[in-house]
Amino acid sequence: MEMPLNDQQIKAELNDGDMPNMPTLKQAFWYWLKLGLISFGGPAGQISIMHQDLVENKRWISEKRFLHALNYCMLLPGPEAQQLATYIGWLMHRIWGGLIAGGLFVLPSLFILIALSYIYMRFGNLPAIASILYGIKPAVVAIVLFAAHKMGSRVLKNKALWTIAGSSFIAITFFQVPFPFIVGVAILLGLIINHFQPALLTASADHLAAQKSNGSALIDDNTPTPAHARFRLKKFVRVLAVGIGIWLLSMLVLVLQYGWDATLTQMGWFFTKAALFTFGGAYAVLPYVFQNAVEHYQWLTVTQMMDGLALGETTPGPLIMVVTFIGFVGAWTQPFFCADNALFSAILAACVVTFFTFLPSFVFIFLGAPLIESTQDNVKLTAPLMAITAAVVGVIVSLALFFAVHIFWPKGDLSFNHVLINLDWLACGLTLAAVMALFKFKLSVIKLIGIFAVIGWFLHTLF
Repeated sequence: MEMPLNDQQIKAELNDGDMPNMPTLKQAFWYWLKLGLISFGGPAGQISIMHQDLVENKRWISEKRFLHALNYCMLLPGPEAQQLATYIGWLMHRIWGGLIAGGLFVLPSLFILIALSYIYMRFGNLPAIASILYGIKPAVVAIVLFAAHKMGSRVLKNKALWTIAGSSFIAITFFQVPFPFIVGVAILLGLIINHFQPALLTASADHLAAQKSNGSALIDDNTPTPAHARFRLKKFVRVLAVGIGIWLLSMLVLVLQYGWDATLTQMGWFFTKAALFTFGGAYAVLPYVFQNAVEHYQWLTVTQMMDGLALGETTPGPLIMVVTFIGFVGAWTQPFFCADNALFSAILAACVVTFFTFLPSFVFIFLGAPLIESTQDNVKLTAPLMAITAAVVGVIVSLALFFAVHIFWPKGDLSFNHVLINLDWLACGLTLAAVMALFKFKLSVIKLIGIFAVIGWFLHTLF
């Protein structure tokens, strides 16, 4: 049996400066599986892991080609780290390579979240579990705020972008403007500003500043584009037709089996739309998911949504995998078979939701990557999307506020005479401690959640 090389063996082979050997599809399979199991830390951490492995250690792809692919993935709706893995897998091993790389980025998280969701729905009302979740929720508020801070510090470089961010916050917080409308207005503003004052929307190039030579790579700066990666109009049309066909066939099966208004069908339809609006990452689309999954469809409660986000933070893979939890809980509470089959309904819904969420990502890569490979000299593709990213910062801050209100005032009574009486001072203190841990002491998200879970359990033993 052909075994994959480990990192030490690869480094030893490359010490003499020779060109690394092209990995077989089987060797690539083992690498992508390993990545899917260790891809904690959100998109920044996941991209960093891939950069260190693929550019510096294994030298499968050069710095320039890696960043060129990343620029395209950052333009797309959806999880950019998963799309980058799909892009590189496709570039090296054609369609099967892309399917394996992108699929294994998601599958470990899918199985883990299904298991955690079952434990949550089966045992979540136990006092010990409820106390652990009570401790985690303030950490979630801090995590969302920290995400807004990180994105804002990169993007909000002038008054125009600050104005867009502030306007989006006001629109979604006080006027409940739908997230897709905010994205549409941001696109329009971005086009206008980019036409008259393009310097205001020049994308940050911090990630290009530290470029260094790592030696020759399998896919190097000047390596010709592989034959399968060259743009052809017939291939473009065929990929588009196959992608749309898979989606239509899947939706048709759900409609014929359950009807248009059924829970499973509506989940497939809604999360297809959500997948097309996830500019800026999972935190950006969560308010849109809230507006629909919690308020419109009522698949789950605000508390359950916050607990799902906490669980999503503890698993590898993209944070948008929280949709797996939403699908599971929604079908558990609204089973589409019978009450005795709630678990089967929940597992099927979790898989269906994940499928519809990630299908567009694969289509975008297989459809657009050949075009991107033909424009390797263009490294500023992200400039027009700076306005969208600025708007997303405001939306994420609104999400943190939404979480905080429900944690600090669990009874929901915000009347003037009861604001201070109903305030959960302990939750406020825990949130402040979590903010300090992230912002001042740079604690990792995984460690933060673990510590606050222990705090919640400790409070349970005391009280």
